[in-house]
This record gives sequence, structure tokens and C-alpha cells, in this order.
Amino acid sequence: MTQQTTDRQGRTVVLEEITEENWRDVADVAPADDQRRYVAALAARYLLLSQRGGVWTSLGVRAGEDIVGHVMWAYDDEDGTHWIGGMVVSEAEQGRGVGRATVHAVIERLSALPECREIRLSYHPDNTSAGHLYTSLGFRPTGDHEDEEIVVALPVGAAVTA
Repeated sequence: MTQQTTDRQGRTVVLEEITEENWRDVADVAPADDQRRYVAALAARYLLLSQRGGVWTSLGVRAGEDIVGHVMWAYDDEDGTHWIGGMVVSEAEQGRGVGRATVHAVIERLSALPECREIRLSYHPDNTSAGHLYTSLGFRPTGDHEDEEIVVALPVGAAVTA
């Protein structure tokens, strides 16, 4: 299943399953230095969590012809919610709308699952750009925290279009 949307440059942004052909490019995705307090230094860490942890499913993010990011999702058996995590957009792609397009595509993907009723994610309170992005897409604080991060939720069907 492939979801796609566009970034600010009009490039098609597509979520891709991790394959033998793309995993190295996804693993090498690195955020800007100032974002490393919020996300892993390389997407390789998230690929390993997906492969070894048995909870998360990693996806590559392609804009045009290039792999430009990583995102992962999971289902929480305990409360029946779906989670988005491990989003990394390469430093060179920052400010081009790739993050927004990625979150929008993941929302579309998860919302299409029959059991999906709510999508959650968490972000560090100092990461104000992430907070603005998620709020603009319809996510609202739940009052819960994951470690030191704010948990926000989006009821399925409430998402704002990209």
C-alpha cells in the first residue's frame, strides 16, 4: 500500500515499505544537528527498533526520486490506538514541507485500517515546530506524557488536509 501527497515544491512524497533496494538510503537519513535532541542521529536506529522490537513498522519517505526521510507506526493493543513515531527528515529537506506531507500520508494510511479509531504521537515540549505541525493537522493534547514528551491524539476522520 503506497500513500502519497506533495511537499511545498510540488514533489510527490510517498511512503514506501522498507526493501532490499531502499533500506540503506533510509538508514542514512540524518536530521539537522539541532534536531538530534528530539530524534535519533540516524534513521538506522529506528530501522533497528522496527526490526528487533516487533512493535514498530518502519517506512521510507521518498520525495521525487530521493529517499528523504523515515517514519514508523505501531498499534497499541492495550488501548486500541495507533501511534506515529521515529520521524526523521533529512537536513537538506528541512523547511520544504516534507514533514507535513509525511505525517499527512501516515494519517491517510492508518485511517484506512478498519480498526483505527485514534492516532497518537508524542513530541518534546521544546520542539515547537513539531508542536505547530501536529496542531495544524488536528492533533490535540491528551494530558498524558511519554517520558518527558507531550502526547497528542487525532480522532480518525478529524485530520486536516495537507
